[in-house]
Amino acid sequence: MKPLIVLLAALLLSGCATQRAELRRAPEIAEARRDAALDCQRSDRCALASPLYDLAEAEADPPHRVLLLESGQDALLARINLIRSARESIELQSYIFVEDDAGYFVLLELLAAARRGVKVRVLLDQLFSLDNPALLAALAEAHVNFDLRLYNPLFDRAVTGSLRFVGAIVCCFRKLNQRMHNKLLVVDGRLGITGGRNYQNRYYDWDAGFNYRDRDILVAGPVVADMRRAFDAYWTHPKSRPAAALRDVRRLTLHPDPESRAMPVPDLSRGDRMLDLSAQADRPEIARALAERAMPVQRIEYVSDPPAKRSQRRPGPLRDISRDIHDLLAGADEEVLLQTPYLVLSRSAQDTFRQMQDQPDPPKVRVSTNSLAATDAFPVYALSHKYKRRYLREFGFRIHEYKPFPEDAPIDLAATGAEIPAEALGRYATESRRFGWRGSDERGLRGFGSGSGDARGSGSGRPVPLREAGVRISLHAKSLVIDRETAMVGTHNFDPRSDRLNTENAVLIRDPAFASALADAILRDMAPENAWTIARRRKSPILPGLQYGLAKTSEFLPLFDLWPLRYATSYELVEGCLPLPIDHPDFHRCYRPVGDFPEVRLGLKGIYTRILTAFGAGLAPIL
Repeated sequence: MKPLIVLLAALLLSGCATQRAELRRAPEIAEARRDAALDCQRSDRCALASPLYDLAEAEADPPHRVLLLESGQDALLARINLIRSARESIELQSYIFVEDDAGYFVLLELLAAARRGVKVRVLLDQLFSLDNPALLAALAEAHVNFDLRLYNPLFDRAVTGSLRFVGAIVCCFRKLNQRMHNKLLVVDGRLGITGGRNYQNRYYDWDAGFNYRDRDILVAGPVVADMRRAFDAYWTHPKSRPAAALRDVRRLTLHPDPESRAMPVPDLSRGDRMLDLSAQADRPEIARALAERAMPVQRIEYVSDPPAKRSQRRPGPLRDISRDIHDLLAGADEEVLLQTPYLVLSRSAQDTFRQMQDQPDPPKVRVSTNSLAATDAFPVYALSHKYKRRYLREFGFRIHEYKPFPEDAPIDLAATGAEIPAEALGRYATESRRFGWRGSDERGLRGFGSGSGDARGSGSGRPVPLREAGVRISLHAKSLVIDRETAMVGTHNFDPRSDRLNTENAVLIRDPAFASALADAILRDMAPENAWTIARRRKSPILPGLQYGLAKTSEFLPLFDLWPLRYATSYELVEGCLPLPIDHPDFHRCYRPVGDFPEVRLGLKGIYTRILTAFGAGLAPIL
């Protein structure tokens, strides 16, 4: 018996050794097959001359230039323009990268840059990015100047099916949930873009039914070197794996099918739109118009969680972002403007806001977040709904929830591909078509589009169905302004997941002019035409103290929180009134209640929302 056990152990070890050898061989084989031909022999790599790229060339004081990218079309155009203007290197880091028009467009541009001679490195979180092993195998062999790695792949695979996903929850919960939420594009170590946008149609106004109102920031200047250093820390971390080393990709690399060697072409929805934006990206006057909006700033930092997501305090760009945010909040004197898609606060954040309210003259805290009708993650909204009383009464929040059909949003409705009648489209001036629609005349356009319940949410579940179809807009921007002096733009959602699990990155700017510009953009999203105001209901004439006490008690219960009369609800400004704070004596005269979930067609998801409100308190750190 003993010799048999020894033999089995030897065979097992031999199999493990063979597997390790294959693991090493696959990337080497893929690398050996890479094309080395170059499309350009010039020293500048045939880079596009760009006024946007020239922001990094200016020897000015202050040395940094920053540009807020509020429009999705501007954000995509800036990316394509900078990729084409690269002369030495490109680093791209993203949480989501989808094989749709926008994702494929950027991918082709990165490959074209590599063939010009630019060194291109792409690092994607595995769970929500390119999940086609044939495509990944083709990219692994595409060119000597193109490298692709996936961060934290589950079960050493590029594709995570439903059963494996459930298995990861059971066996490897922490590993599953620690995701790389960073978004970053660095060109030549001199220009960088970060913010909320991933690589998918809906981040760039290219989805016919569901798009994100998001925000990026373009940075030019010495701080971009810190962006590249932070990227390098992720690139060299053991959790970042070459695509060819993953099991399902490795199989195609070691045993290639000649027909699968070519890069698969996805089913594109609007090739004409790609060609149009491609032509715009080459036009110097368009890049110049963007560059002219850049602002000079003196004090700027780039900060990123370390890849291991360990809380630490040390100099340099790699440190605990959540601590930076809490320090900023604790130092606020007059005003905090917070914009987050998901208003679910960690315990430490709640403690910070509670301590702020204990001050003799606490700062005003205004929050821009999603309504249930606008959110892509209704379970998360259900949890925020549970704590409205706490946010309003204990933390002093003034909450404005984004509408799914805002009247004044930086969205290019024409670019979405929604079926809009010619007479409606004809009302747009050139500028408004480019930067969004404006005014009440366009409210009727909500009736056109692909419907309201068909968008695949990148958060926790599909959006809820609405009473009307149309091009739905969901808030996805993550920003913070303190006292109109300090501003932060990045990927942090100010929630427990960002605090404890996901890695995040951001740009921190201490400059009154820039902080005021960002504050104005956030306040625009809070305006009555774009958001509902959350306020306390009118006091009930029947035992109001008892009802309040029961509601408060119910809120603190982790289970059986079934009290039907919530402390707060949504309000809309009455025509003819001016906006008022919720503690103004005339508030209820100038605002009318529109219900807890305005615009939502309550059905099964309405029931789910109520259930999660009642029983889902323990899910906050996960969702």
